[in-house]
Amino acid sequence: MAGIFKAYDIRGIYPDQLDEQLAEKIGRAYIEFTKARKVVIGMDMRPHSPPIFDALSKGITDMGADVINIGLCSTPMSYYANGKLGADGSIMITASHNTAEWCGLKLCREHAIPIGGNTGIADIEQLVQKDTWTPSARKGSISTYDIEPDYAAFLRSFVRMDRKLKVVVDYANAMGSSEIKGIEDLFEIIPLYKELDGTFPNHEANPLKTETLDVLRAKVIEHGADFGAGFDGDADRCGFVDDRGEIIPMDLFTALIAQDILADGPATILYDLRSSRAVRECIEECGGKAVMSRVGHAFIKAQMRENDAVFAGELSGHYYFKENNTAESQGLAMIKLANLICKSGKTAHELVTPLRKYFSSGEINSKVRDTAPILTEIRAKYKDGNQFELDGISTEYSNWWFNVRSSNTEPLLRLIVEADTPELMEQKRDELLAIIRK
Repeated sequence: MAGIFKAYDIRGIYPDQLDEQLAEKIGRAYIEFTKARKVVIGMDMRPHSPPIFDALSKGITDMGADVINIGLCSTPMSYYANGKLGADGSIMITASHNTAEWCGLKLCREHAIPIGGNTGIADIEQLVQKDTWTPSARKGSISTYDIEPDYAAFLRSFVRMDRKLKVVVDYANAMGSSEIKGIEDLFEIIPLYKELDGTFPNHEANPLKTETLDVLRAKVIEHGADFGAGFDGDADRCGFVDDRGEIIPMDLFTALIAQDILADGPATILYDLRSSRAVRECIEECGGKAVMSRVGHAFIKAQMRENDAVFAGELSGHYYFKENNTAESQGLAMIKLANLICKSGKTAHELVTPLRKYFSSGEINSKVRDTAPILTEIRAKYKDGNQFELDGISTEYSNWWFNVRSSNTEPLLRLIVEADTPELMEQKRDELLAIIRK
């Protein structure tokens, strides 16, 4: 059990680290901690998801709470069902982009408010370890609900397209097939790897690894598609490709969606602190209020609620919408891009090109023995810039900026540098890496 209760979810190898017995205990602990009476549970396509569902549901119903089984679905659909069905909480059985042997649980309160390491997962872990409980006099029930029609109607309410766009979709043999099932008829879809297969026979379901998008990129060019979309395992992340087969950086995609949203009037939009300066500039040029956020879905969702933000984008490809319980919806992200293409009369490439103003290192990971002295040295060396510590150390200058932050789970420092020229970016990147890795 050690190490499976993480900062954002519960995740471990099945059955060695996370099995049915442990899932049943987690179900009981979840109810004891949240006091939920009605819980939505969805699952991905991994072969062990159904037995984990059965065990988890037994733990929940033994505590007197009711389970609404929404079956195979994407993680955004589970968030939608949480609010739509008036549940007290939801659990998504998925290990997201991890390989086949992994199992995971994403826990939420009502309105899809995430339960993270410092907002309940640690407490649930303690209750699991304690393993003392009293069964309820009333055993809870298990019912089923098909959320697909409701989610499809929700997505379709945002459609502003005046024509069918041709789109290559890489489903990665995973839950993207559920995520956009209700809107596929609005597009001319060229599918890749649509058959559900929890062994991921074609490639890892992780668009952050850009090599997984190679086939998608080639197919976009081959078919003359308007854009391409590549989903991760549970479809709460997506990588997009323009009509020339070029990957749209995930931070710049935030700016594209912001343009469609802000066409309807001013609004507050969050962008994560690793995003290009072009994102903030685009939001402000379109009349929006741009607010920087720290990294991590639990933090971003909380900050969205605090700022009454309508949308937030993260460099990792998570896109959050107020309308979906302040949670992800990659189907909605896809619609927003299509809306913008139709409304502007421009291609995806033409829309992205003006945003490619600056030169980024991308996020670079370095293993270190001790992060503290390195951060102290960096803090001192760059104190002449606009320095702040929203998440790690960020420092801004007139023609470049950087962020360096510690990993939540391992002795790792993550660095990102952006500058006005590639030469300056490379110089500052190497300068900072020399401090980090010496």
